[in-house]
Amino acid sequence: MTLRWEAFLAEVRERGEYDTPQEAERAARVVLALLGAHLVGDARAELATRLPETMALILLNPLQAAEPLTPERFVRATAAWIEGATEATALWDIGAVLSTVADAAGDDILDQILLQLPPGYDLLFGHPTAGTRP
Repeated sequence: MTLRWEAFLAEVRERGEYDTPQEAERAARVVLALLGAHLVGDARAELATRLPETMALILLNPLQAAEPLTPERFVRATAAWIEGATEATALWDIGAVLSTVADAAGDDILDQILLQLPPGYDLLFGHPTAGTRP
């Protein structure tokens, strides 16, 4: 089931404790653009079907990544793309967006996504897998 735009942003806004919908949208756009650069094939396409159309388009038309970013570099890249962000605030933004994405995706698609990403992304999605420590 696809989340509606308003519901998706409301969820991100609540999880991120943002003051405005614009702050939630900015975080969602940056995080999904960076995530989309690291996903390919069916997993990315399946995830896109679970997101609002605007967010799906960002995911499906990302920047091209030269190499997969480790979770730490993903946080740094997010901080670099959000004006005034620090690594700590970027980690907060990532958590708000990716936990919402994880819930929209469901466990089956999330598992496919995590297989494509370097170890540690399970924590960014708020779904630690067995054997990983926070």
